[in-house]
Amino acid sequence: MNRRIVLNLGLLIGLSLLLCQGAIAMGSPSKSKTAIIIAAFGTTYPTAVDSLLAIVHDVEALYPETPVTMAFTSNIIRKKWHGRAADSDYRKAHPAVPEYFYRIKNLLGTLADLQDRGYKTVVVQPTLLTHGEEYLDVEAYIDGLMSIDTVKKRWRPFHKIALGRPLMGTWGVEHPYEEDLNKLAATLADDTRLAEQQKATLVYMGHGNEHLSTALYYEFELLMNQLYPQAETVVGLVEGHPDFDEVLEKIKETGNKKLLLKPLMIVAGDHANNDMAGQEKDSWKSQLEAAGYQTEPIMQGLGENPGVRQMFLKNLQDAATEAGIELR
Repeated sequence: MNRRIVLNLGLLIGLSLLLCQGAIAMGSPSKSKTAIIIAAFGTTYPTAVDSLLAIVHDVEALYPETPVTMAFTSNIIRKKWHGRAADSDYRKAHPAVPEYFYRIKNLLGTLADLQDRGYKTVVVQPTLLTHGEEYLDVEAYIDGLMSIDTVKKRWRPFHKIALGRPLMGTWGVEHPYEEDLNKLAATLADDTRLAEQQKATLVYMGHGNEHLSTALYYEFELLMNQLYPQAETVVGLVEGHPDFDEVLEKIKETGNKKLLLKPLMIVAGDHANNDMAGQEKDSWKSQLEAAGYQTEPIMQGLGENPGVRQMFLKNLQDAATEAGIELR
């Protein structure tokens, strides 16, 4: 056999072996690695970061073999953290803020990073409260990615992306939202006990949005008062209804001059610190005190509540189970 042919054959064999070894090391394209994304709106307040980290830590503890990463859906909040990345004084002053916050991405960017690393099966669990605007957008992103159809199925960017439901449930018959509302109300028993002890009315401030039936928050308020008649509960929103004027009218009807103000949000961030408990004249605290009420803001997000975090874990596992995804 010609010496040149022998050398070429040797090179081809060697190259084939290297390619095989590389394929083994990287995993077969059809072999799908699994990851979890916690998709939060985000917060710019370093004091509110712990609420989000607690959720991530609980997920990591439950599924130690599955990578868990976080995405922020808010463009403004991501830009704020990216701008802080070069501020060494800020970073020194807030050592508890994890490094990845300074380069955190949106959901699409986070999914792209995972896909580039070979993770083609993903469970996305939002830390949103309702089946509203933010949740609908997340759902649309996932539906769009899963609609991509390549000539060969193995080259589709993702094998499966499952989406967990928000805290207050989703519309439909598969998971009746009333069940989630009842679970959430059960996790808030300590709030009502504190209100009862202090003989105060419990006032929650939620965020709300334009793309949601306002009946959900009215229904939740009714449920809280049915379950905990010993402590009056009033629920209002920053956006939409019930708004502050409705909240004030309901407070007047109670005849109680003492109020506990608490955010019905995952984090006690900008809205809690400014819209609810801020010193400006238009904050709920200022307006209520100007109307003759005694207020006590409680700056704790729902993410600090272990019962709420357990609800997110349940929603995450439900989504994985229904999609046939194994989380370890």
